[in-house]
Amino acid sequence: MNKRFFIFILFITPFIGQLVLLPYVNRIEPILIGLPFFHFWLVLWIVLTPLITFLIYKIEKKNGGYE
Repeated sequence: MNKRFFIFILFITPFIGQLVLLPYVNRIEPILIGLPFFHFWLVLWIVLTPLITFLIYKIEKKNGGYE
């Protein structure tokens, strides 16, 4: 797999998780760590988005950035 394609997939993953899948996770049940599922989903992506961004940064730093 091309590294640029992999970085693109990592880049759009938070957008898909937070915007595209949001109507499908808009429910109260199940309750996870005391939060309705909808709120848990949003908090999960608030945590995952910086981790994915850091991963993209590390990959780009290793490769010397774009030409």
